[in-house]
Amino acid sequence: MDKRILVVEDESIVLLDITIMLKDAGFDVVGHARNGEKAIELAHSLKPDLVLMDIKMPKMNGLKASDVISNTFQIPVLLLTAFSQREYIDEAKRANIVGYLVKPITEANLIPAVEIALLQAANTKKYQERNAQLDETLTNRKVIEKAKGIIMKRKNVTEEIAYNKLRRLSMDKQLSMETVARRIIANDQKQVNR
Repeated sequence: MDKRILVVEDESIVLLDITIMLKDAGFDVVGHARNGEKAIELAHSLKPDLVLMDIKMPKMNGLKASDVISNTFQIPVLLLTAFSQREYIDEAKRANIVGYLVKPITEANLIPAVEIALLQAANTKKYQERNAQLDETLTNRKVIEKAKGIIMKRKNVTEEIAYNKLRRLSMDKQLSMETVARRIIANDQKQVNR
């Protein structure tokens, strides 16, 4: 499995039980913390695949620490708590939590929750990467269209001829079309600003 997990729990016995259950299921428990501040520090240095976080802890509570960890390091957090009150659930939703387990924690509810949290996190990461890729493609397309427009205007040619000229420049200079397009736009700006 090789999934790396950080366990954050201030009760020693619960911490030990969870660690044993995770290790028995084939997970790699890479670290332990007993408060939110230490959890943030370890999340930063260890870069686990998942953080199991108790809500009620000394110094900084689990919700605040989870918010920092999920937003700063993009590490998913599965909350563990003795509380099932609505206010905690609502706050957990705002903190970008991938799961929520009410104590007492058993192997029967812990392992499936961890597996689902890891799967959800992997799916979210794929979605974010795909979105970033689409954004980059769209940005590049806009740059090429703008450069094409500049060529059309300056050379008084059709869109097809402008595109072919851009493509030819790209091949001749052995640069991507986006790079050539950005240079054309930059040169056009310089001429406009003269």
